[in-house]
Amino acid sequence: MADSSPPPLGVVFDLDGVLIDSHDQHERSWFALAEKIGKPLTPEQFKESFGMRNETCIPDVFGWTTREDKEGIHELGERKEELYRELLASDGLEPLPGVMALVEALTEKGIPISLGSSTSRKNIEVCFATTGLDLYFGENYTGAEDVSRGKPAPDVFLEAARKIGRAPENCIVIEDAHVGVEAALAAGMKAVAVTTTHPSETFEKSGASLVVSSLEELSPDTLLQLL
Repeated sequence: MADSSPPPLGVVFDLDGVLIDSHDQHERSWFALAEKIGKPLTPEQFKESFGMRNETCIPDVFGWTTREDKEGIHELGERKEELYRELLASDGLEPLPGVMALVEALTEKGIPISLGSSTSRKNIEVCFATTGLDLYFGENYTGAEDVSRGKPAPDVFLEAARKIGRAPENCIVIEDAHVGVEAALAAGMKAVAVTTTHPSETFEKSGASLVVSSLEELSPDTLLQLL
């Protein structure tokens, strides 16, 4: 008798730039905060910060405070996230092209999906509820509060894989940020890079197994072939 059990593959998604595009809301909220607190912020700094946790980008990229000022970093991060959620609520949000078709196809094949993101759980929950993605992911999401180290450390993806009971070597991460691809490889997983945030040539030496322009190019079979 043929084995009808689902394949061992698990798929771990990043959030922004992969499932949704709230790049504009992130940018507007950071620049609004910079104006409110009278701190400098350039478009180049914002672009460099994408995919990083607030604890990293506020002191290391924006230079608004020192790493040692944990309380100040936390307060600034909370203010930015409040602004971000306000913009999401007023603007609305749709999944990126190909997202719903892919998560539906993976679910139908019995391939579990999980989320590993640098953003807060509260932001993830708002994005999921707004787009309907909560119906597919359920509780299988990991945010900034769930791990001690952010990307490019592998922690968030290892925790995301644990939640769906998949070994790292059987997981494929779908990412749009260079630090995310680094984190996936550090976790012992394969990575698919999506060029929604950075051009394809920047991923040529990243170690990504596949580079696509959108999730419309992916299917369960395409991903299974990468294992």
